[in-house]
Amino acid sequence: MSPSIAEKEAGPPTGADTPIDEKSSPVENASDDAPVKKKHEYKDFGHDEVKATHANVDMSQIELKADDLYDKEKVDLETIVIDDVFTLLQCTPEGLSTTEAQRRLEIFGPNKLESEEQNAFLQFLSFMWNPLSWVMEAASLVAIALSNGEGRAPDWQDFAGIIALLFINSGIGFYEERGAGNAVKALMDSLAPKAKVRRDGSWSEVESSILVPGDMISFKIGDIVPADCRLTEAINVSIDQAALTGESLPVGKKETDQCFSGSTCKQGEAEGVVISTGANTFFGRAASLVGQDDDSTGHLQKILAQIGTFCLVTIGIFVIAEIFVLYAGFRWSYRSGLDNILVLLIGGIPIAMPTVLSVTLAVGAQQLAKHKAIVTRITAIEELAGVTILCSDKTGTLTTNKLTIDRSTIKTYSSFSADDVILFSAYASRTENQDAIDASVVGALGDVSRARAGIKLLDFKPFNPVDKRTEITYREEATGKLRRVTKGMTGIIIELCTRNKTEEIENRLEADVEEFAARGLRALAVAYEELDHEDHEGEGNGFELIGLLAIFDPPRDDTKQTIDDAMAFGVKVKMVTGDQLAIAKETGRRLGLGDHMYPAKVLKDGPPPGSKFRTLDEMIMDADGFAGVFPEHKFEIVKRLQGLGHLCAMTGDGANDAPALSRANVGIAVEGATDAARGAADIVLTEPGLSTIVHAIRGSRIIFQRMRNYAIYACAVTIRIVVCFAVLSFCYRFQFPPFMVLIIALLNDGTIMTLSVDRVLPSSTPDSWDLAEIFAYAVAYGIYLTLSTIILVVVILETSFFQDKFGVHLNSPPHHIDHNDKQLHMIVYLQVAIISQALIFVTRSHSFFFMERPSVALMGAFCLAQLVSSVIAAWGSWGFTNIEKISGAWIGIVWVWDIIWFLPLDLVKFAMKATVIKYLRERHERQTAEATRQSSETGVPMTRTQSRAASINQSLYSNRTSFIRRAARKVGFGQKVRVKAEELQRFSSIQAAQTGQTLARHPSRPA
Repeated sequence: MSPSIAEKEAGPPTGADTPIDEKSSPVENASDDAPVKKKHEYKDFGHDEVKATHANVDMSQIELKADDLYDKEKVDLETIVIDDVFTLLQCTPEGLSTTEAQRRLEIFGPNKLESEEQNAFLQFLSFMWNPLSWVMEAASLVAIALSNGEGRAPDWQDFAGIIALLFINSGIGFYEERGAGNAVKALMDSLAPKAKVRRDGSWSEVESSILVPGDMISFKIGDIVPADCRLTEAINVSIDQAALTGESLPVGKKETDQCFSGSTCKQGEAEGVVISTGANTFFGRAASLVGQDDDSTGHLQKILAQIGTFCLVTIGIFVIAEIFVLYAGFRWSYRSGLDNILVLLIGGIPIAMPTVLSVTLAVGAQQLAKHKAIVTRITAIEELAGVTILCSDKTGTLTTNKLTIDRSTIKTYSSFSADDVILFSAYASRTENQDAIDASVVGALGDVSRARAGIKLLDFKPFNPVDKRTEITYREEATGKLRRVTKGMTGIIIELCTRNKTEEIENRLEADVEEFAARGLRALAVAYEELDHEDHEGEGNGFELIGLLAIFDPPRDDTKQTIDDAMAFGVKVKMVTGDQLAIAKETGRRLGLGDHMYPAKVLKDGPPPGSKFRTLDEMIMDADGFAGVFPEHKFEIVKRLQGLGHLCAMTGDGANDAPALSRANVGIAVEGATDAARGAADIVLTEPGLSTIVHAIRGSRIIFQRMRNYAIYACAVTIRIVVCFAVLSFCYRFQFPPFMVLIIALLNDGTIMTLSVDRVLPSSTPDSWDLAEIFAYAVAYGIYLTLSTIILVVVILETSFFQDKFGVHLNSPPHHIDHNDKQLHMIVYLQVAIISQALIFVTRSHSFFFMERPSVALMGAFCLAQLVSSVIAAWGSWGFTNIEKISGAWIGIVWVWDIIWFLPLDLVKFAMKATVIKYLRERHERQTAEATRQSSETGVPMTRTQSRAASINQSLYSNRTSFIRRAARKVGFGQKVRVKAEELQRFSSIQAAQTGQTLARHPSRPA
């Protein structure tokens, strides 16, 4: 638009100079006479003018007390003038100096909601604070304190080894988690908003976190308001504060009005004075007033507790058995029996389990971050793998959040074609500083320059909330004729039309608008007239309706495929949108999601009479989505789905979504979400669309498989070590040195850590911790490996097979071998070390172990560990422990023995699948079917235990990942935040007064 052409407010087609009052406004006329049924009503949410007043206090003193803030005789908080705000805040419209801003930053703190920082040292120690670690710590005390007796010194070697093992596990876990936490922090910091602020008399862009009360800020269309402020200048400003107050439409703002941190400027530009920052803002105070629905013990901590309990009970049983057998039965001395008990404690405790699972999750979080999914609660990865229902927002997630003209549905009512209608409507649209509708219309041309090509703009009247239309008057360069085009609400446009307006046209228009409305499409009417003179402000020959455009928010290109992928993963996608029911159904049909959509009111009213659903839960399970949803509805949907036994993921973007995000098993803040949503969410997306979520689900299932593989391995090794050495001590009074068990544990841990990057296949169905299966596999593997060791010892002690066939020997004579021969100890060490680690290749595969290639890291770590074990066997004659090196022939015998026993391990796995595992799964299916039948008969829904601390034992594991959870749950909402307009004005004045009090206590320092 040329500078000489002034924009005018669009008025009535005739009598432009006549003042418009409410009785004669075209809006009223349209609503009374319009033959078209309008789907939407547009109301002006303006507020009544209130005359400004001054604070009735001595402003030079600024000695306001808390009681004074609510004493309207002193300060009328609703109408305090902006000059008094400047006085209270000790600032001017020229802004603050950099020195004063820094001083105030020290007083008020940064302009952000602070998350709790985890002390690095305490984070390191947290890896040693769980029942599994406690047993190892107790074992170290046994080695150093209780082992001192019978003329023997304390067992310093075992003590040092146990402490080293604890520190190595804690160090690795600390390093990986700290790295993941730092990566998340860096990515979140990259999302930090900027603000334009006036300091030292000049404007500059700074991070919004360093804003202070008294700063002068500026923002324009598209900007996020960086702090609570009072406007000093406002040019056609419209603010979207739905995420804070629940107002669905943008609110017009004028000078002296308040704007709140986190709201979005939808139109115009403004300057204002900051009155409150950080936790003192409207949003910050709401966050502190409303509680959060947080779990005291997470799902993974419960699993850790149950696996840990299984291992501890197994160890406890055999430790008690050893105490009775060795001391009461064999009459062993105190010191001799203690070594055997230490072997069970050290070898049986999966000390690395919390670390391995934590490292696996931390590495997984870093991998997900590469795909634009930032994990703020690390244990959410494990829960995401088991998600069965994903409740997704529509706008911006399933759709592009960009209005588009649906060319296939354009209706024409004259000789003009559909392309002509688009071109004319583009003429009547802004090409700069556009709103969403103008952008969609101009974008439909393909080439934006065509919107002004071949015409000379004479007059343009932009959209305003009263007239609800735009209008352009232009000269067609090819013919020199003057033409005028208008577009806007159907009822308004048809009232303007006087040419070729027939009953048939009006009936067609009404039917078309109703069709659009039924499909959730927004109608935009276009009319055209010619001017037979040269006065571009004069009247034309009358508007003629030429077309009706359908505007909608189209699905993203990848959404349909992504939904299909989610369903292939066994995840049901339900649309949860605040849009109208018709729009939700149309979007569902276009995406193949289904159109079983219900209005949110059913969540309160229940199924309507005569419905096929007997209960609300049945309706929720059948629904493809819900429309007209408010945040409290999201919370209710999540709660009911969880009550039906589902793990539920929920997406959200606003502060009001925080309750549902916090309640869901996995809360997902979509791209562009507010700080409140990010704070309450477990996963923050930095890229729009649903594909990122589905990719995260796939990634989480890979991570889950790694953890499950390790859980089976850890439990099996516990069974294998405890049962094996207990039986050997019962049968042969075998006294294996505890230090060698430490070596086995250390090498195992080093190898198993590489499981965090292992190559595994994700499950095609939602994962769950079926501990009965895990324990069944562990017992089978553990007993099988125990047999491999016991039979080897039996063959060596009871026969001379190896000596006769291979010419090997031990220190003891062939037929009178000492049951505690030092070389026999070394043979047992090597055999246990090799086959125990090899078990991981069986637990990690679904088929034969050689059918699924492991990662290079896992294979390399295994080979290195076995090389170290073999080197120790060949040269490890250590005086401080009861072992002695063995010959290369014995090493070869042990390797062949282990290979022979390893190969049938896959057969054990398949046999378990065909018998015990099959039985367990069938029993689970029967129980589920029975529960479903009872639910359908009684109407009582199935329930699942929420992830609360069911016992002290479970809660002992809760702090393992609490440092991330505490930071992620710093902000939470328990209810919708909705505030009346007059209360907003009052609140902003309260903030200004309280900030003034603070400044009064901290007067400016002399220069």
